[in-house]
Amino acid sequence: MEIKIIEIQSNEGLEQAFQIRRKVFIEEQGVEEKEEFDEFDLSSKQFLAFYDSKPVGTARFRYIGEKVKMERFAVLKEFRNYKIGTQLIREMLERMTEPEEIYLHAQVSAIPFYEKNGFFPVGELFQEANILHRKMIYGFKEEAF
Repeated sequence: MEIKIIEIQSNEGLEQAFQIRRKVFIEEQGVEEKEEFDEFDLSSKQFLAFYDSKPVGTARFRYIGEKVKMERFAVLKEFRNYKIGTQLIREMLERMTEPEEIYLHAQVSAIPFYEKNGFFPVGELFQEANILHRKMIYGFKEEAF
């Protein structure tokens, strides 16, 4: 079984990513469509994960000044625990050009996954799309300061 990650370069790839996000965030988690799809969809670097040629995961990142925000991580339920999310993170990190900070807003249930992949929680919990989140920064330990 082969996992392949690509940067999306076509409308077809973007639609495949949107279908995955629709299934995970809107259908599974109850996020409203107007919150899921935003003005950053076309300007972000979008990625698609394939498992044996089937699109099963997606994520994106965007530059905000000198920082990078990773977001919209979604893997179809039946393909979780196959290391697809980890491979998405690795591929995205390789494509970044030396940002001063890499961060994301993790759903509380996903914090252990991101910790295993080098992210550290900072700050307080907050609501985003009616789901509890916490900011996490790559390679940063708050207690080090």
